Amino acid sequence: METIVLGVAALACPVGMGLMMWFMARGMRSKEQAPAVPPSLGALRDEHRRLGDEIERLQDPVKR
Repeated sequence: METIVLGVAALACPVGMGLMMWFMARGMRSKEQAPAVPPSLGALRDEHRRLGDEIERLQDPVKR
């Protein structure tokens, strides 16, 4: 009887982990994500310009 209890206790963690992984994977598959729309070239250029201005502002101690 004692060996059965020890065997069940030893298998509880790996079996539980496997079940959690299975449920999580199943949940991820059920959520169908819409395909991401890439930003336009103009939007990327605007963001690049904005970030460049921000970097210059942070690096130049005179403008602060």
